[in-house]
Amino acid sequence: MSTVGQSRGASRTGPHPVMALPALGFFGVFALIPLVGVVVLSLVHWDGISAMTWAGLDNWSDVLADPGTWRAVWLSVQVMVFSWLVQTPIALLLGVLVAARGRYRALLGVLYFLPMLLSSAAIAIAFKALLDPNFGLSLAFGARSLAQDWLGDADLALYVVVFVIAWQFVPFHTLLYQAGVRQIPGSLYEAAELDGAGRVRQFFHITLPQLRYTIITSSTLMMVGSLTYFDLVFVLTGGGPGEATRMLPLDMYLTGFSGNEMGRASALAVLLVVTGLALALGLSRWANFRRGSQLEGA
Repeated sequence: MSTVGQSRGASRTGPHPVMALPALGFFGVFALIPLVGVVVLSLVHWDGISAMTWAGLDNWSDVLADPGTWRAVWLSVQVMVFSWLVQTPIALLLGVLVAARGRYRALLGVLYFLPMLLSSAAIAIAFKALLDPNFGLSLAFGARSLAQDWLGDADLALYVVVFVIAWQFVPFHTLLYQAGVRQIPGSLYEAAELDGAGRVRQFFHITLPQLRYTIITSSTLMMVGSLTYFDLVFVLTGGGPGEATRMLPLDMYLTGFSGNEMGRASALAVLLVVTGLALALGLSRWANFRRGSQLEGA
């Protein structure tokens, strides 16, 4: 009887499924219903003003056959890859630095996180002024090498966008790595020091292996988040020069609100959601596979 009573008491103290209903309702109202609406809009012709007409899969065939769509996808992939290559090593090293104890490190930590407090539009306006070839950095420092049309050159604009994105989001990923480093047991470093391992060997043989799941989490957020960069790119370049920075989110916006083709824009939105979902699930499954293989090897 006592065992039965204990099991019943344990089940009563556990979370009840009803407690998840508010979160599920919030997700349904603000995520699922709008997503269904976008899918429906992708099947109609609509300019945002007149009556809707049924289009079937015409919008999808037009979008998938348009070379501009695949150019936007390729630009998004480039931004994703370059952002990861730039942000990951910088955020990792800063996270390790800030995680150590010390007053000056705490001050640096505050300074590193300041860009997180600024809006993307404000950051884009500031960098647009700084990079102006007439009165920006070139005038401030008197350096002729900086007097270039950074945002007007099709060969440079995309890299400038990647740099500005990194400036804004490196602090967030630094925070992730800082938290991960502080979870590593100090006894591992003490044992390594007794064995004569220096700081560099400790970093590659202790810190990096212990941060592998933090790296996966940061990479997932970074890559999926790169598919949502809109406001910063819109204010900074507007997709130009030409279409040099017209990434998929910006292409969706311009197609819908400048071209008045809400059906095609909705198809692009669904394509964006499916791409992000597939990327997130793929990285998650890969991480779980790696974790399972390591456990089996152990």
